[in-house]
Amino acid sequence: MAKRRRTTKSALRRRRIASLARQLQLAFLVVAMVTIGIAAFSFWRREQTQASASPTSTATASAQQPTPALTPRPSPTPGPPTPTAVPKGKRVGILAGHYGPQDDPGAVCPDGLREVDINLAVAERVVARMQGLGYDVDLLEEYDERLSGYRADVMLSIHADACDTPEASGFKVARVSFSAIPEIEDRLVECLYEHYGFVTDLPRHDYSITPDMHGYHAFAEIDPQTPGAIIELGFMAADRYIMVRRPDLLAEGIVRGLLCFLED
Repeated sequence: MAKRRRTTKSALRRRRIASLARQLQLAFLVVAMVTIGIAAFSFWRREQTQASASPTSTATASAQQPTPALTPRPSPTPGPPTPTAVPKGKRVGILAGHYGPQDDPGAVCPDGLREVDINLAVAERVVARMQGLGYDVDLLEEYDERLSGYRADVMLSIHADACDTPEASGFKVARVSFSAIPEIEDRLVECLYEHYGFVTDLPRHDYSITPDMHGYHAFAEIDPQTPGAIIELGFMAADRYIMVRRPDLLAEGIVRGLLCFLED
């Protein structure tokens, strides 16, 4: 009886060992199949990537896809002109509107803000800046004796619009109506529009240009070959902050416009 029990136990051990061996074989088989599957998938992905990167595939794919609509890009904003060289003998005349011994402050706002004070503050800064760049600059009064036959590379008169239109905002530039050098003076006007507007961010208000601007008295006094223009810096009501608090900014816009003209 004892011998039979030992034989039975020995048989059970062998069966257990055989079962464990089969389980190990099955586990190794599963691991091998997973490994082969991963390797095959990696190879397929590599082949697909290489195929999509080839010029032929790229061209074919591009031909099958619709061309996206192009969004128009805005024109580049004009940057500040940079002097290319120290000017030699170039003269600039800057006329401060209503400045001088005559009792004419120009436009006056209800609170006492005077046009002449704005004009002079900007004009003086333009003069200093242009002199710093090497130009010969004259600060001219409204009825300056030097205006008679005045000869220079450019003459600009600086003014400001009144407070009587509180909703109006912007600046404008004009030249004499019957110019002896229309193309040159048109270039001066456009340079001032372009750069003064860029620096100050004020809009153009050229539809409010008056006959008084085109027939400005200084245009008839200076030499016909002297390019001349008049600028209205802005409106003393809606644009009051920038005109009173930022004269340096207004002057910089004018200087860049003058450089655009003088160095072209």
